[in-house]
Amino acid sequence: MPTVRPYDPGSDAEALWELKRAFELGLGSGTGGEEKAETYESKLTDDYRTGYLEWVDRCVEADERSVQVLEADGDLLGYVFVLPETHSYIWDAAVLNEIYVREQARGTGDADDLMEAALDVAREQDLPLDRMVLDVDEQNERAKAFYERHGFEHWGELVARDL
Repeated sequence: MPTVRPYDPGSDAEALWELKRAFELGLGSGTGGEEKAETYESKLTDDYRTGYLEWVDRCVEADERSVQVLEADGDLLGYVFVLPETHSYIWDAAVLNEIYVREQARGTGDADDLMEAALDVAREQDLPLDRMVLDVDEQNERAKAFYERHGFEHWGELVARDL
């Protein structure tokens, strides 16, 4: 039976990085064409890996539950990353940075457990606005349905441009 627990930088870093890679590659290939997939894949360099894991470590130092993992039989099947309370002023709310589960854990309720863990962390934060926010690609129908099932509603719109 999978369990949700806090991420351990000492033993989970490699497995978390593999999950992060799968998350990014899935975004690239699942929500756009070949060009988007190449863009997402090209950013996954050794320098990006190092920087990402260092950032995760800083977030976990601020709040040990900001990154939680889904574990079964010693393998990590997913993770959820809520920015620490110190970052809540980004959107004046708790920020769900990432949630991901491997294919074999999808449709099992395990992602629901990760979402509940994320909401528990957010409920304990001292926030300007009592809400959790995230961005989701408009082409990611599965993710949109998941968030809607968990009570998320449209609240503004994130826009971006190239630099």
